[in-house]
Amino acid sequence: MDIDIKNEEGCLTLKVIGRLDTNTSPDLEAEMKLDGVTEVVFDLSGLEYISSAGLRVLMAAQKAMISVGGSMKILHPNAMVRGVFEITGLDSVFAVEA
Repeated sequence: MDIDIKNEEGCLTLKVIGRLDTNTSPDLEAEMKLDGVTEVVFDLSGLEYISSAGLRVLMAAQKAMISVGGSMKILHPNAMVRGVFEITGLDSVFAVEA
């Protein structure tokens, strides 16, 4: 997994490329430095696969943003990742944009 990170004026954008699973989710979690962040954007256009461990990281980010009155959105998930969100009901929890 590769992660491209941009932090501009309280908006942390993480472009996740590859697989987000049990082996790689700790890497994403380590890169989510949320001090002073009020918006998190996950660009998943390059994400091939997501497991429950990856979903846990996204849910932790969502919870952190709610606690500071911030927001989180997910951009460009492929059909497989979108399907995982739909099956788990997280498509109604996360703000997902095509």
